Amino acid sequence: MSKLTSGIKKRLMKKRNQNSAVPTWVVVKTKRGVTTNPKRRSWRRTKLKVK
Repeated sequence: MSKLTSGIKKRLMKKRNQNSAVPTWVVVKTKRGVTTNPKRRSWRRTKLKVK
Protein backbone atom coordinates (compact mmCIF):
# COMPACT_ATOMS: atom_id res chain seq x y z
CA MET A 1 0.00 0.00 0.00
CA SER A 2 1.26 3.40 -0.83
CA LYS A 3 0.11 6.81 0.35
CA LEU A 4 -2.74 5.97 2.69
CA THR A 5 -5.40 8.67 2.79
CA SER A 6 -6.98 9.76 6.04
CA GLY A 7 -10.27 8.07 5.11
CA ILE A 8 -8.60 4.69 4.57
CA LYS A 9 -6.62 5.12 7.80
CA LYS A 10 -9.84 5.80 9.68
CA ARG A 11 -11.48 2.68 8.25
CA LEU A 12 -8.46 0.55 9.09
CA MET A 13 -8.49 1.87 12.67
CA LYS A 14 -12.17 0.97 12.98
CA LYS A 15 -11.51 -2.56 11.72
CA ARG A 16 -8.61 -2.88 14.15
CA ASN A 17 -10.83 -1.89 17.08
CA GLN A 18 -13.60 -4.26 15.96
CA ASN A 19 -11.12 -7.14 15.91
CA SER A 20 -10.81 -7.33 19.70
CA ALA A 21 -11.90 -10.10 22.03
CA VAL A 22 -14.90 -9.91 24.33
CA PRO A 23 -13.96 -8.11 27.58
CA THR A 24 -13.61 -10.29 30.66
CA TRP A 25 -16.24 -8.36 32.60
CA VAL A 26 -18.83 -9.15 29.89
CA VAL A 27 -18.05 -12.87 30.14
CA VAL A 28 -18.44 -12.72 33.94
CA LYS A 29 -21.60 -10.62 33.79
CA THR A 30 -23.33 -12.97 31.33
CA LYS A 31 -22.17 -16.07 33.25
CA ARG A 32 -20.20 -17.23 30.20
CA GLY A 33 -23.22 -16.78 27.95
CA VAL A 34 -21.12 -14.54 25.74
CA THR A 35 -17.56 -15.79 25.35
CA THR A 36 -16.56 -15.17 21.74
CA ASN A 37 -16.76 -12.30 19.30
CA PRO A 38 -18.53 -13.47 16.11
CA LYS A 39 -16.97 -10.64 14.08
CA ARG A 40 -13.41 -11.64 15.01
CA ARG A 41 -11.17 -11.62 11.93
CA SER A 42 -7.83 -13.26 11.22
CA TRP A 43 -5.37 -11.37 9.04
CA ARG A 44 -4.51 -14.54 7.11
CA ARG A 45 -7.99 -15.96 6.52
CA THR A 46 -10.04 -12.87 5.68
CA LYS A 47 -8.71 -9.88 3.79
CA LEU A 48 -10.25 -6.42 4.18
CA LYS A 49 -11.88 -4.67 1.26
CA VAL A 50 -10.92 -1.15 2.25
CA LYS A 51 -11.03 1.44 -0.50
